Amino acid sequence: MNGLQAYQRVNTQTSIIDADPHRLIQLLYNGAIERINMAKSRIQAKDYSGKAQLINKAIEIIGGLRSFLDFEKGGDLAPRLEALYDYMERTLLEGSARNDIAKLDEVIGLLRSVKEGWDGIREEVVTQHSQAAG
Repeated sequence: MNGLQAYQRVNTQTSIIDADPHRLIQLLYNGAIERINMAKSRIQAKDYSGKAQLINKAIEIIGGLRSFLDFEKGGDLAPRLEALYDYMERTLLEGSARNDIAKLDEVIGLLRSVKEGWDGIREEVVTQHSQAAG
């Protein structure tokens, strides 16, 4: 499943029709963080079925992020991100199996950290894109 399909499956209200690739990845990070936070609430409410669905959606989104990795242009960053995404997926599965909110918080922290870096290059990417189009 590609990143766009993964994002569409999270039933978000945000329109992705006009999203550029950089913005789409921002939306994926937001969607994963949101689903994990919702799963934490489901654990506290003892709704384990709802928790499992939300964790599965977060894992699908992380898989979508992985599908966007460019190993040709990404240098050593792409394999490092791939390993980090793999770790996030495994940690989510473990946290879900044990109803361990600390594990879910760990993944949220990792996602936020990577997202901050991604958000930080937004202006540069938009500038490059508009120069290439013009």
